[in-house]
Amino acid sequence: MQEFKEILTQLRAEGLYRALLQIDSEASATVRLQGRDVLVFCANNYLGLANDARLKKAATEAIEAWGSGAGAARLVSGNIGLYGAVEKKLAQCKGTAAALVFSTGYMANLGAIGAIVKKGDLILADRLNHASLVDACRLSDARFRVYRHRDTAQLEMLLQKRNAGQNVLIVSDGVFSMEGDIAPLPEILRLADYYDAQVYLDDAHATGVLGENGGGTAAHFGCSSARLIQMGTFSKALGGFGGFVAGTEDLIHLLINKARPFIYTTALPASVLASALAALELFQNDPSLIQQLWRNRAYFVQKISELGFDILGSETPIVPLLIGSPEKALLFSKQLLEKDILVSAIRPPTVPKGTARLRVTLMASHTKEQIDVLLHELECIGQRLKVI
Repeated sequence: MQEFKEILTQLRAEGLYRALLQIDSEASATVRLQGRDVLVFCANNYLGLANDARLKKAATEAIEAWGSGAGAARLVSGNIGLYGAVEKKLAQCKGTAAALVFSTGYMANLGAIGAIVKKGDLILADRLNHASLVDACRLSDARFRVYRHRDTAQLEMLLQKRNAGQNVLIVSDGVFSMEGDIAPLPEILRLADYYDAQVYLDDAHATGVLGENGGGTAAHFGCSSARLIQMGTFSKALGGFGGFVAGTEDLIHLLINKARPFIYTTALPASVLASALAALELFQNDPSLIQQLWRNRAYFVQKISELGFDILGSETPIVPLLIGSPEKALLFSKQLLEKDILVSAIRPPTVPKGTARLRVTLMASHTKEQIDVLLHELECIGQRLKVI
């Protein structure tokens, strides 16, 4: 249709057009792209487990034992025994009574929030929440309001204005995927206690990253609450695929009965569950990978700050480098790729207008030499483009 062409033309003119890059190797610190090896500093593979031999072995053995697919939804005949083991381990990781695996983190957010709230309820959400949270809130029957990023004073003001007896769900990322900062969870939980609200925390980028044993944002702050519902994924630090929600037993039973993306989706293959279980056991029993990830993060942040880049208050291995215009961010990313370094340019609508950026993510598997290569090119290109 002509309308489609016009939309695409406009996206290109605004520097907002997106295209797929084909990777021809395993997910690692270095991948094969367009016939050459490039360093990857934009993956969410924080612990470097996506190509770990132990996870691959677990997945291969699961295929031999269980086959390549589940064949049906979990409520029909797809609820294979591995689910129970994974969900028990997830509950231990998150310090909750129970957990429930979904096919993806996106579906977990859509399903859980849609099941938790009803017409007449109120959702209060951080303005910079992930798109899946925004979509889940908008698609629910509840009233949806946003508060300024990490602004608990405004959150409290909105709580004070709620209708008498109105059920309230506070929704926030744990680690914000484009900012790299952390939600003020202790204060959010204090407000939830005082105003009798529930808290839904998207811990996709915190699970396996924050906390001594990768428990996530709540473990990082050392806090727990029956009011807290924690969502997470297998697709980032765990190096696999899938999502989950952890909380009380009543919550999990509610989701099994009311979360439509759970009910009407074919169960995950055994290989996916087995690799997730292997990853959970690995970083919970051996924190060395998490420790290495944070050493890499500390080194990079020290050096990049000395160069004069604005990292937007990052507190995690997600380190945004503010560029400003989408055109300049794209050019910066392109020039990095010419030097065999892959760092994505993040542009509106993923981030607010005027805040286009490079989103650098560190992995435990990055070497100091690889990080130094990135730093050198960031300095050279940053000076050439007058970013620093």
